[in-house]
Amino acid sequence: MSGKLKEACGVFGIYGPGEDVARITFFGLYALQHRGQESAGIAVSDGERIRLFAHMGLVAQVFSEDQLSRLSGHIAVGHTRYSTTGSSKAINIQPILVKGPRGDLALGHNGNLVNTEYLRQEMVEDGFTFSTSTDSEVIAKSISYAPGHNWIDAIRYTMPRLLGAYSLVIATKDELFGVRDPLGVRPLCIGRLNGSWMLASESCALDTVGAEFVREVQPGEIVAIGPDGLRSLDGCKTERSALCIFEYIYFARPDSMIRDRLLYSARQEMGRQLAQEHPVDADIIIPVPDSAVPAAIGYSQQSGISFSEGLIKSRYIGRTFIQPDQRIREVGINLKFNPLPEVLKGKRVVVVDDSIVRGTTTRPIVRLLRRAGASEVHVRIHAPPMRHPCYLGVDTARRSELIAARLSVPEINDYIEADSLGYLSLERLVRSIDLPGDSFCLACFSGDYPVPVQLELDKFSLER
Repeated sequence: MSGKLKEACGVFGIYGPGEDVARITFFGLYALQHRGQESAGIAVSDGERIRLFAHMGLVAQVFSEDQLSRLSGHIAVGHTRYSTTGSSKAINIQPILVKGPRGDLALGHNGNLVNTEYLRQEMVEDGFTFSTSTDSEVIAKSISYAPGHNWIDAIRYTMPRLLGAYSLVIATKDELFGVRDPLGVRPLCIGRLNGSWMLASESCALDTVGAEFVREVQPGEIVAIGPDGLRSLDGCKTERSALCIFEYIYFARPDSMIRDRLLYSARQEMGRQLAQEHPVDADIIIPVPDSAVPAAIGYSQQSGISFSEGLIKSRYIGRTFIQPDQRIREVGINLKFNPLPEVLKGKRVVVVDDSIVRGTTTRPIVRLLRRAGASEVHVRIHAPPMRHPCYLGVDTARRSELIAARLSVPEINDYIEADSLGYLSLERLVRSIDLPGDSFCLACFSGDYPVPVQLELDKFSLER
C-alpha cells in the first residue's frame, strides 16, 4: 500500500556431483523471485573452471534450455537481484566472477555493507580496479586476494572487515561456501537432497526442488561443502543477533520457515494483535494482496468481521521493462489493483497492509475503494510506523521521504484520506513473532542500528 519496500536479493547454491546443478539452481531462484526481479545469474564449476551466465530480467526470461545445458558441472551458485548499493545496470548482475591468485571464485550476495566506500578506496589505493558499482564486488575481490593458506583463511580474514549485512554463497573450483554476517541480518539456510547439499535464502526454495530443510546457517558461521561433505566453521562471532524483522513482516514468502517459525502463522498473529490494538466497527476485512493476506485473515479471525477479497492484483505489472504510455500511466494505481465493486459497495471496509513507506500509493488506493462504493475505509498496518531508512540491504526511501518521519499518525490519516488509521505497535509486533525483541534489527522503526552508520550518509550516494 506504500511505494512498496523492495526486497533484498535471493541466493542459492548447490554441491551436487551427478546432479543437473544448473537446472536445480534455476528452480531454486524461481522460488526466490520475490526477493528481486531485476536480474538473474547462475555460475557453475565443473572442477576445472567456472562458467557464468547472467542477464537483466526475471529468472524465467533470462534462462533457456540451451543456456542451462551449457552450464555443466557439480557446483553452482545463483542470484536474483534487486539493487541496493549499486544501481540497476547489467554490469552489476550477480554472481560476481573473480579470477584471483587462488583460482576462480563466483559469489552471490544478499545484504548491504555500510563501509563499502572505505573498503573500495583502500583497495583502489592498493592497485585494485572495479568493473561494477556494488559492494558485492568489493567482497568478492577482498576474499580472492586475502592472505591465508586456503579459502577458509581468506574468508575468515575478510569477515571482520565487512561492516553490515551479508549472506553469501560462494563457488570455487572444488567447494561451495555459505557465509552469514555476525549479526545474521539476512537469512540463509541449508538443505539436503539425496547426496547433495544446498544453500538458500529461504526454505521455500528447498521445498521447490524437493530438498529437506536441515537448519539455518548461524550468524558468523562459515559452511564449507566439498568431497568430504559439510563442515561448520567459526567465522566471525558477536554477542548479539539482528535479523531484519521485515523478513517476518513482508520480505520472505509466507511458506518459508525462519527460526523455526512459519511466516504465514506469524503474519496471522500480527493481524490478530492488530485487531486487538485497533478494533473498528466494519462490515468486511480486505487485504492489499498478496503480502497482507495472512494478517487480514488474522484480523478477521480476531474481530469476527468477514474476510473478503476486495482488490485483485495484476501480478505482473512492474515486472516488465516496457514503460507504460502517458494514457496508461495516468490510470495510476489501477495498473496494479482492480477493485470489486460488488464486494465493496455500501460496505465499511478495513483494508490491511504491511507498511506505509512514502504514502504515495496509499491515498490512491483509499480513493479507489471509495470510487468502488466503500462507505468507509479504515486502514490497518501490521507493522509500526517506518521512521528511519535501512542501510542493510532494503531499498527504503531517504528519511525525508518517509511519511512517518515527517507526520504524526493523525496527520498521515488525513493525508491518505482514510476514516481511520492504526499501526501495530512494536511491542505487539515482537509478541506476534514470539522471539526476543533484542534478536532483531528494528532500526527502521526505532533508529537504533545494530552497526554504526553515519546517519547523515545518503545511501543513494553509494549508487553509481
